Amino acid sequence: MLGHIESYDERCQTGVIKYEGQFYEFHLDQWTSEAPPKTGDDVDFDHDNGKVTDVSLVGAYLMEAKPVKSKIVAALLGIAFGAIGLHRIYLGFYFLGLTQAVVTLLTGGFGVMWGFIEGVLIATGHIYKDAKGRHLK
Repeated sequence: MLGHIESYDERCQTGVIKYEGQFYEFHLDQWTSEAPPKTGDDVDFDHDNGKVTDVSLVGAYLMEAKPVKSKIVAALLGIAFGAIGLHRIYLGFYFLGLTQAVVTLLTGGFGVMWGFIEGVLIATGHIYKDAKGRHLK
């Protein structure tokens, strides 16, 4: 059956799977995937009389998300055009990018420093993911 991990406690190595309004508890011993379980994962599981026997990840969770956006491009956009939030728009943070442009207009240029600093943070690896949580290449 396909379910959804509602919670997982690393300390106790136990979690709860939700399937059609029912909750099933599982232990790490029933986990069959290489990647550790995380809250929010979709899983395929078997159960016998309400007790979970096997749990494994399904779909896209089996593979790590591949980087799509370039760290260098994002850093250069931040340094050169950070005042208008172009680096944030490139990374998929549309609202934040537009907010930076509005702050620059309303404060007479303060957003220039904000964007420049974020460009440097991207270049040094302190900002390293896009809006979908993928690492920058």
